[in-house]
Amino acid sequence: MTVLNRRKALVLMGGAAAASTLAAPALASGKKIKVGALRFTSHSGSFIAHERNYFKDAGLDVEFEFFQAAQPMAVAIASGDVDYAVTAVSGGLISLAQKGAIKVIGGALSEEPGIDGQKILASDAAFKAGLTSTAGLDGKSFGMSTAGSSFHYMGSKVAAAEGASMKFKPLQKVGAIIGALKSGQIDAWSIVPHIAKPLAGSGAVHIIGDISDYLPNYQVTTVFTSAKNAADERDMTGNFIAGFSRGVDDYAAAMIDKSGGEDGVNEMVDLIHKYVYTDRPREKAAPSIINGTMRLNKGAALNVASIADQLAWFQAEKLVDAGITMETLVDTSYVDTISV
Repeated sequence: MTVLNRRKALVLMGGAAAASTLAAPALASGKKIKVGALRFTSHSGSFIAHERNYFKDAGLDVEFEFFQAAQPMAVAIASGDVDYAVTAVSGGLISLAQKGAIKVIGGALSEEPGIDGQKILASDAAFKAGLTSTAGLDGKSFGMSTAGSSFHYMGSKVAAAEGASMKFKPLQKVGAIIGALKSGQIDAWSIVPHIAKPLAGSGAVHIIGDISDYLPNYQVTTVFTSAKNAADERDMTGNFIAGFSRGVDDYAAAMIDKSGGEDGVNEMVDLIHKYVYTDRPREKAAPSIINGTMRLNKGAALNVASIADQLAWFQAEKLVDAGITMETLVDTSYVDTISV
């Protein structure tokens, strides 16, 4: 197995850009681990598991390390600086898996028909010029962080379905993409609802479609770890999935099923606000947190059909090696799998 430090992993990623059977918690308590996260509502499973002591119940002492983007989080997993994290599949992540550095072990955020999901946006300038639906994307520019990112994958899938030719513009960070969209430097983009809806509400951009119309069962983000943890730390990894899954169950009950009514929603918003939109007062953060409600897979079940489709797209675009297999990328021994 290849051992990578952060510098080596960054080099590899740069090249790439061109459960029903959960393990029982171990009796040993207080195993210290680091969990990588973005300050997004979609990472709520980890936040809830920590706040409600589900990780502690599983014998884990969790410390979060927060990142600004998915790529450095994958690098941190590969180098061993972080133990577990949630992120979208990207060309960089796939190439790190090829090097024996990481494994996808579960599913997190997903598109599900009937539940609000990622939105396709048009800039105000493009909208006024006629881009009022996805049928008008031909010849337009589409924002992405980097080549081989989830934004690249989503935009390409929408373009193919619409028979559109689009120019993809790499802008590195979500904030830069938002700025480019608002100023009309790019025509379109896709993003989770807690970001899309406030932007549209401001009048700076317009919602012109839903990703679920094109990728109805898209496995947006995955749970992943180092290949070493997946192979050699099976108790710890199973315990992480067990704690994380309890957090996901609470999130779904409160925010999707609303089994606790408005009080349950408010309690969950208070918890999530400790980690998300922390720079805003609670009353201003709450609408964005609620708007970000999407399906997190029960038991961290993994949609292997969606992952296979993503892998095939990356290979067809020559963003990753054609010889990479699903077995290289995914360890399905920890969770249930879905094939739709």
